[in-house]
Amino acid sequence: MGNTNEPSAEVEHIDVVIVGAGISGLGAAVHLQGDCPGKTFTLIETKEAFGGTWRQHTYPGVRSDSDLYTFGYGFKPWTGPPIATADQILQYLDEVIDENDLERHIRYQHRIVRADWSSDEGLWRLSVERADTGESFEMTCGFLWMCSGYYDHTKGYTPEWAGLDDFQGQVVHPQHWPDDFDYSGKNVVVIGSGATAATLIPAMAEETGHITMLQRSPTYFFPRPNVDELAEQLRALDIDPAWIHEIMRRKVLSDGQIVHQLSAEQPDFIIEELLNAARQYLGDDFDIDTHFRPKYLPWTQRLAVVPDGDLFTGIREGKVSVVTDHIDRFTSTGIMLQSGEELAADIVITATGFNLNVLGDVEMFLDGDPLDYADTVTYRGVMFSGVPNMAVVFGYLRTSWTMRADLISDFVVRLLNHMDERGATVCTPTLSDDDASMERRPFIPEEDFNPGYMIRGRELMAKQGTHTPWTASNDYYIEREEFPAIDLDETALKYR
Repeated sequence: MGNTNEPSAEVEHIDVVIVGAGISGLGAAVHLQGDCPGKTFTLIETKEAFGGTWRQHTYPGVRSDSDLYTFGYGFKPWTGPPIATADQILQYLDEVIDENDLERHIRYQHRIVRADWSSDEGLWRLSVERADTGESFEMTCGFLWMCSGYYDHTKGYTPEWAGLDDFQGQVVHPQHWPDDFDYSGKNVVVIGSGATAATLIPAMAEETGHITMLQRSPTYFFPRPNVDELAEQLRALDIDPAWIHEIMRRKVLSDGQIVHQLSAEQPDFIIEELLNAARQYLGDDFDIDTHFRPKYLPWTQRLAVVPDGDLFTGIREGKVSVVTDHIDRFTSTGIMLQSGEELAADIVITATGFNLNVLGDVEMFLDGDPLDYADTVTYRGVMFSGVPNMAVVFGYLRTSWTMRADLISDFVVRLLNHMDERGATVCTPTLSDDDASMERRPFIPEEDFNPGYMIRGRELMAKQGTHTPWTASNDYYIEREEFPAIDLDETALKYR
């Protein structure tokens, strides 16, 4: 493979291949179809249907942890509750596919195993496998648009605990929820306290005998009503849904910017506000400091949204317990803690996070040489030094993922049209001699954002440089001004 021969007549060629039919890939397709109408494109999706993470996760209560005014697309109004269930999000995405006639462009149960860039041909050669037929084939494309997310769908993260094999009960990772899983009347321990735990615990609490959240350290929880009074007032006035969507987007972004700034400038104020919110549900006698005061600063990890305070309500009603301790080992009947207490359990759910995935586990080659993503330097968090005709969607970690996916889509379609105007078929972000010697920093600095999955997978990711355009901002309020103003003829982009 690589720089061998011209594509044969039997090898299908597509102008743009989008990898993934989740929220990023579908959004990319809509932008591409609208702004580059002459381009052929296809979406390659490993699953049997669209939706990505919303198709993968089937655990009880699965829902967004961002509001849908910003997690939804700018081009399609959201009319449901601010925090939506997976089913509601899938219905929304189904409407996007139908309204934009995208179904004919999606190839389900297809997986790109290998991608080879050929400099001689100026294209990517893709080795593709079909899970439904077992067939393997080759196709080529001019531009590769990676929209496959950033975690491994095949295997969730589970730490290694002493004695796990001794446990006689059932152990389940939320990423791989069993069909028809019966937990009614059972004693359940959920290890973890992030957004997943905060979601499934109140959803399971009505049916379990009892459910306990076992956390090594607390998380910041943000209880909020799952209704927005302003949106409801505007709907009552029969305002155009598109106007309501845009107004709410701007309101949510403005409120978020204020919270982010206060988190950086007055963290103690934000911490007390969050703890007081928990206290309003649990009362002054509950040990808030032990169980809900984290050691990290707000927004160095995501705030876990608790719609209508459902997690706190379950605790107050005695259906849910919180234990803050470290695991010493598993026993045959439960978990022995370092404090000496043993938690009895019929079922243990390991809501312990996920494994970072880089470039969708596609083996990447440049003219036959393996591409090590970690050796590249990011171009604005979208493209990578020395890698031609490829863009990657990596969304925001504080603001909704889709806000950055939209900005990247606008950039990519503008780049593709600019290449056509120049008569160029190849665009490669290229380090100058001076830039090649600059300091290389982590793609996501630990002091800026430090959840476990990011720390575990940091060395797999591309690096940042010290100055634009070789940096990756994680600030929507900066990038919404910078991205539309990018000079596509800047010296860092080399065309041929």
